Amino acid sequence: MAGPTGHGGSLGAALNDLLRAQITPRHRLSSYNANHWHAQLSQLTGTHRGYQALEEAGLDVTVKTLLNWLSDPEYNVRRSYRDLIHTAYENVAFFPAEPIPDRFKSGDFEISGRVTTGRDRRQRGTRAAAPLRIDGRSGDWSEIEALWRVGELTDDDFEDHFVDDVIVEDIGEGTDGWTFDGGSYSVELR
Repeated sequence: MAGPTGHGGSLGAALNDLLRAQITPRHRLSSYNANHWHAQLSQLTGTHRGYQALEEAGLDVTVKTLLNWLSDPEYNVRRSYRDLIHTAYENVAFFPAEPIPDRFKSGDFEISGRVTTGRDRRQRGTRAAAPLRIDGRSGDWSEIEALWRVGELTDDDFEDHFVDDVIVEDIGEGTDGWTFDGGSYSVELR
């Protein structure tokens, strides 16, 4: 029985497609689109989470000052305070990424597409050559997880770290490293 499969124009794109089908990445909440400090402050003070974000950002003003700011969008607020409001707003505006599940990190990955190591260049996942099978349990997922958590796991980064930290840890460096220089990949998780 086939497992979940990701597809893409590069190995990193296929891996990202596979992961994003399993869990939710870090993303901006659509309701947080205010640009002006007053609109941001108004939205923040409407929720407990917003007040907490203001406190965590370091905004320390009296209730009277806060009420003055909220009552007048043209109030002359110092730039340092506007920066703290903006920081708090951005911190609340993003929904955190779900952690990469253990079933993903400990899965067996079957990679289909062009794979090169040294002079050995094959189209894997065909009748002529089986998919490249990688055991995720052997890998070091810490860099991939760190980039995922902050929403910066690009296709290129995913591919680079997957090769260096998962493939090499599982089956070694290969003849001259591993290159995935094809234009279409699929990665099945088993």
